[in-house]
Amino acid sequence: MNGKKILMLIGEYSEEYEIFVVQQAMEAVGHIVHIICPETKKGDRVTTSVHDFGPGVMTWTEHKGHAVEVDVDFDRVDTSAYGSVYIAGGRGPEYIRTYPRVREIVREFHRDDKPIASICHGLQVLIAVPEVIAGKKVSGLFTVEPEVALTDATYVKIGPKAALRDGNLVTAEGWTALAAFIREYLVLLGTEIVHKDIAQAAE
Repeated sequence: MNGKKILMLIGEYSEEYEIFVVQQAMEAVGHIVHIICPETKKGDRVTTSVHDFGPGVMTWTEHKGHAVEVDVDFDRVDTSAYGSVYIAGGRGPEYIRTYPRVREIVREFHRDDKPIASICHGLQVLIAVPEVIAGKKVSGLFTVEPEVALTDATYVKIGPKAALRDGNLVTAEGWTALAAFIREYLVLLGTEIVHKDIAQAAE
């Protein structure tokens, strides 16, 4: 089975790990990932951030990450060409959700019953399109829980290394859950990974 094309929504200062780790994991198993960001064109570079938790910090620290290149002109993206949409977390979701076209993109994937994935603050974009998560169980960083309470979705505390799948939607609390998140996302994408005995593989 051929890999799917995944549309990745990011913004300025979206979380670096949630961009690069997901992109490379998906491409390693044959999927194609195209990154888009509002107000950018193909080849533009967007600054990412790295967030972490530590002793004496009640919320999180933020550091400048590597720049990431955008693959498609934002104004020209055609969702019909993609099999799924993924929303990275970090600070980007807080502002990209204000763009009507971002919300429209999410609605189009929901309308076509295609897999939708978000991690950490990426849930803020889905909250801005409440019909997408209505009746669903969702997860994201703990700071987003009060916003979920304003929708018809249910916020679930699943812990920092777990992922939650509900129908065609997969969510997780943050980058520490990337292994579980990617596993659940691959299930939605119909990707099966088979481990063979080394001796058999060499034959």
